[in-house]
Amino acid sequence: MARSLASRRDRVLAGLSVLVYGFLYVPILVLVALSFNETGRPSSWGGFSTQWYGELLRSDELIDAFNNTIKVALAVTLISTVIGTLLAIGLERTVKSAVLDSALFLPAVVPDIVLAIGLLSFFTFAQVSLGLHTIVAAHVVFDMIFVAAIVRTRLGYFDRSVEEAAQDLGASKIATFFRVTFPLIMPGIVAGALVAFTLSFDEFIIAYFTTGPTSATFPIKVYSRIRFGLTPVINAAATVLLVVSFTTILIAVALNGRAAKRALEHGPSR
Repeated sequence: MARSLASRRDRVLAGLSVLVYGFLYVPILVLVALSFNETGRPSSWGGFSTQWYGELLRSDELIDAFNNTIKVALAVTLISTVIGTLLAIGLERTVKSAVLDSALFLPAVVPDIVLAIGLLSFFTFAQVSLGLHTIVAAHVVFDMIFVAAIVRTRLGYFDRSVEEAAQDLGASKIATFFRVTFPLIMPGIVAGALVAFTLSFDEFIIAYFTTGPTSATFPIKVYSRIRFGLTPVINAAATVLLVVSFTTILIAVALNGRAAKRALEHGPSR
């Protein structure tokens, strides 16, 4: 009887899981499929074709927006990785404060629209002209938080005795950091950088509020075209965003998971 109930419960949970994942991913799969539809109509399939990706590559407007997005994402990744890594080390080893820990994640839990309005108000008050530089500054505000969280998780598995051994052998604190600490936390730093790149690459709301008239990013340009109707070229553009985001996130998860596994094999920090 108990086994029968457990089997029925497992089937129900499996069915619910299928429904949830279907609700989440079937629309995405439909969008990707329509980007290869020769007719370009969502109501009928006219055969497999990559012509809409060719149209996407021939659109100077979208290509310029894509280049802006890459520039912003690379700059944000570099700045956020440096600041986030230093912030994680500082909070983990020098500052033990629950208040600071809580304040660190506030920009991550504040709604995007509120953060966007606040940043726009700040730039307006400071009389800063809007452009790619303001998008970069705005993205760094929340991207560095995710980098700090990922690097700090890696530091939690770090064996401090390795640093102590290096200093006992005569290495200075700076030499110990660059020759011992930095290489060991590098997987976490790379994972955080990849997450920062992904978040900046496909972020729309904050970029929309902090961009200038001639510095639209790829998501903003896609949104501006959707307002006049959904076209197959937009489906192709959305598929490109999807592939880039999924790829970088999967790489980040793999690197972080591998780093955590290695750290557990060598023991946690003392």
